[in-house]
Amino acid sequence: MDFTHLNAQGRAVMVDVTEKAVTERSAAAEVRVLAAPATLEAIRSGGVQKGDVLAVAQVAGIQAAKHTWELIPLCHPLPLSGVDIRFELGETEVRITAEVRCTGPTGVEMEALTAASVAALTVYDMCKALQKDMEITGLRLLEKTGGKSGDYHADAERQRRGGCAAGQAAGC
Repeated sequence: MDFTHLNAQGRAVMVDVTEKAVTERSAAAEVRVLAAPATLEAIRSGGVQKGDVLAVAQVAGIQAAKHTWELIPLCHPLPLSGVDIRFELGETEVRITAEVRCTGPTGVEMEALTAASVAALTVYDMCKALQKDMEITGLRLLEKTGGKSGDYHADAERQRRGGCAAGQAAGC
């Protein structure tokens, strides 16, 4: 098996994407913050002392996408053309979806996953005075488009494989 991120000496390298086609690329990722109904009500009503939880988490997610190359070794800096962070508040969770777009030589999956992660961490940070036992769970790539490897859609892949494997997270 050839490893794309290792040189002849077995040391890490950032893959050379010079010859890769510049194409439109997108990726979406999701994560969930599990919290008590009272915590979610405080988020909804603006009752969190640190401020507007979702507004701050949205900006944090956007910043994270833009700085992924500085956080994740071997990622390329990419000229992102769009980042969208969305929230769905349920009875016991905040579902965070991050969508990232660019025109470039490599994909934006890591940017979407990083954006979702940091948005979730920000929700936790802003609400930890209310509830320390919140859980961040279910981080996953939902879809990606563009590039040499083609498109990926998590739901289609799950169906192709015959459903959820035993022990997978809720919402599988």
